[in-house]
Amino acid sequence: MIVNIASPLYGSVQGFRRLDFSLYATVAILISVGIVMVASSSLDFAAERYHDTWFFVRKQITFLAMGLVGGLVILAVPMSVWNKYSGLLLILAFFLLMAVLIPGIGKVVNGSRRWLSLGPFSMQASEIAKFCLIVYFASYLARRNEELRTQWSGFLKLTAVLLIIVLLLLLEPDFGSSVVISATLGCMMFVAGVPLARFLLLAISGVAGLALMAVASPYRWERLVAFMDPWATQFDSGYQLVQSLIAFGRGGWFGVGLGNSLQKLFFLPEAHTDFIFAIFTEEFGFIGAIALIGVFGFFLYRLVILFRRASEQEQFFSSYVVFGIGVMLAMQAFINMGVASGFLPTKGLTLPFISYGGSSLLITCGLMALVFRVNLELNRENQEGKP
Repeated sequence: MIVNIASPLYGSVQGFRRLDFSLYATVAILISVGIVMVASSSLDFAAERYHDTWFFVRKQITFLAMGLVGGLVILAVPMSVWNKYSGLLLILAFFLLMAVLIPGIGKVVNGSRRWLSLGPFSMQASEIAKFCLIVYFASYLARRNEELRTQWSGFLKLTAVLLIIVLLLLLEPDFGSSVVISATLGCMMFVAGVPLARFLLLAISGVAGLALMAVASPYRWERLVAFMDPWATQFDSGYQLVQSLIAFGRGGWFGVGLGNSLQKLFFLPEAHTDFIFAIFTEEFGFIGAIALIGVFGFFLYRLVILFRRASEQEQFFSSYVVFGIGVMLAMQAFINMGVASGFLPTKGLTLPFISYGGSSLLITCGLMALVFRVNLELNRENQEGKP
């Protein structure tokens, strides 16, 4: 019995050497940069708030260790199992997004009820939902591809699921996750072959709905106006963006050096979470920012290569999973960097691998374990297919 349980995990660990080394190394680099930047951006804040200089660093390392252990478990599960039980993951996503709205179960932080208390830890329901929804949509797109391409019923079923998810997220409210999840699942539907007219209908409806939500909410509208001219409200709604732009300006070409940021000294709120890219740019400059963007770009390039390999081998479920993960992480990175640089309206989304945040780091580790599992199975098929 013990052997039966341990053998999949052992086989996965043994097969780890067959993973795409460049992809593995890139992920390791991003995680390492994240630990260093969480330390650099949070030491003074942690000492002042919690009287413990290493408070956030210890928590981030703890969540990373949990993520690595959980990732090994996910790595041991064949993709066929994820495909088979994807419906249960959809139910889990619905359950968590509804449970977090119940007072006493969902915890309110900064005016939003997004957190589920799990003993000594808290998890964002939307982060778990991201994992579940990518797997479910990938499974549906692989199993019902013909229906999706030729009939309205397949398209409307997925659209209904997406609409319910977005409504639950907006009730928290979590506008940022709504945008990322909508864009990710919409792109997955498009690459799976949804007719262009239906995709455009979905895209236009989604953009119009989210725009209406932004305009109808005084809080979101204030953020939008502040983004357009932050200096006009530099001591009010534009304060955070102004401080972020100052960090970019201080960084210059080569930065002020690791640990020498001034903006992290209580000038820039959320310096170790949503605006960690601004601190990184202040300390490493324009060249450092471009280098980090290049690492993210190479990481996404390797995911595209893996997506194409899976498609060519007709492993469509695996290919859609990889594509969905790539789009989601790319969207989050683009929005986070865009917000910090003043290119996009202020929105609370973490920078994958880099920002402080247990929920984000745990789910990102889980998503990467799925990617490594896909690569492992593709390599295994290639080896078995050799004469």
